[in-house]
Amino acid sequence: MDTLKKAFARKLLEVKAVKLQPNEPFTWASGWKSPIYTDNRKTLSFPELRTMVKLALTHMVLEHFPQAEAVAGVATGAIAQGALVADELNLPYVYVRPKPKDHGMGNQIEGELPEGAKVIVVEDLISTGGSSLKAVDALRRAGFEVVGMVASYTYGFPVAEEAFREAGVELLTISDYEHVVSEAQATGYIAEKDVALLKEWRKDPANWNKE
Repeated sequence: MDTLKKAFARKLLEVKAVKLQPNEPFTWASGWKSPIYTDNRKTLSFPELRTMVKLALTHMVLEHFPQAEAVAGVATGAIAQGALVADELNLPYVYVRPKPKDHGMGNQIEGELPEGAKVIVVEDLISTGGSSLKAVDALRRAGFEVVGMVASYTYGFPVAEEAFREAGVELLTISDYEHVVSEAQATGYIAEKDVALLKEWRKDPANWNKE
């Protein structure tokens, strides 16, 4: 598994799905200052990498969540990945919006699953875990049993780990922040002096680099 984490981290850096700028921080939508920006949707543009993601997530489901009877992708980032996994597993598929539509049927869950189905949730990126767990809550309220979640990548924030524990959701990811930083250092993407800064940010991202 560690070999896969390293390989995927390196691929994310190669296609610039992950960008590290310790000295020129990004500003996230939340207002957080961050030395890293991740856009896993870029993996869809590269056939070999897209297949790697699909098969890695599929194998996670088969090994750890064999009881899954359906797949749900979290909108919008994981709609495509979820569909790819569902197709590979030959299981029913839906995707979950952040909130119900304000027109038409007012759906939050798009698609149809067997009543009470055991669902594996597919996500692309885990930051605080808030949007991911909203999807879990929507599925549970609709009467489905969420058996776990698989994702491409996680920052590994303590706040997210605690949120998943409280929600009773097991999360597995292809790779994570530690492996991205390690591979970035190994390939010369960042200097050794930047590693401490990147680790410091991860401890308290909401308050990092505040003037």
